[in-house]
Amino acid sequence: MTRATQLLIAAAALFALAPVAARAAAAGPDKEVQRMNSFGGSCPNCELSGRKLAGAHFMGANFSGAAMVGSDLREAHFLGSTFSNADLSRADLSDSEIVGANFSGANLASARLRSTEARGVTFSNANLARADLSDMQANGANFTNANLKGASLRSTDLQAVSFSHAVAIGADFRDAQLVAANLTAGAFDQASFRSADLSGATLAHGSFAGADFKDAVLNRAYIGGVDLSRARGLEQEQLDEACADNRTRVPAGLVARPCSGGFRWISRAIPAPPGPPAPPASRVVVEVLKSRP
Repeated sequence: MTRATQLLIAAAALFALAPVAARAAAAGPDKEVQRMNSFGGSCPNCELSGRKLAGAHFMGANFSGAAMVGSDLREAHFLGSTFSNADLSRADLSDSEIVGANFSGANLASARLRSTEARGVTFSNANLARADLSDMQANGANFTNANLKGASLRSTDLQAVSFSHAVAIGADFRDAQLVAANLTAGAFDQASFRSADLSGATLAHGSFAGADFKDAVLNRAYIGGVDLSRARGLEQEQLDEACADNRTRVPAGLVARPCSGGFRWISRAIPAPPGPPAPPASRVVVEVLKSRP
């Protein structure tokens, strides 16, 4: 995100926040938080657990370390905002729009992000254990080092996403689009990739013991250095389309074939995941949120 874009987002947040904050202040401290639908500025470590914030707009806001446990954030908009190390466990972000936001290190355990649109979002080092990300569109998102144990990513659009070093044991990737995704050195034991599209993805050095690949597409997927000997559902036809090396291990009776047809795997072909956006420039403090019991 450029400096000019940050300033525009911050300015928009100021204009959107000012009239709403004024009405809330005039009405007194007993008004409900949901009447205020646009939040900008800085509110780190705020206590907002269990709040009704459906449809809220967070624009250029800094909610680092905030507690939003179990909060209702359905159809909310997170634009260029920072929620690093925030606690959103059991929060509902279904149908929300997340653009250029930073959730690195956030706790999203058992959170709901169904049908969420997440563009250029950073979830690195985040805890998404048992989270529901079904039908999410998260092209180019960064899940590096994230905890996705038991998470549901069924029918998600995860093209060019980084799951490098992620722990996704028992995760559900059925019917997911993982084209050009980076699964390098990730733990995907017992995960389901049934009918998933892994075309051009790299699985190098990942762990896939007990993972289910039935009907998965592995066209030009790089499986060099991968032990797939205990994977389930693999067919020779799938392996014939993948790009292996002499370290690749496959189930008994199947053969891993080296890259053929002039195709040579180039790891840098995978787009680098986006880094976290810079902290917002606006310093407007959301006192109304802080004052609510």
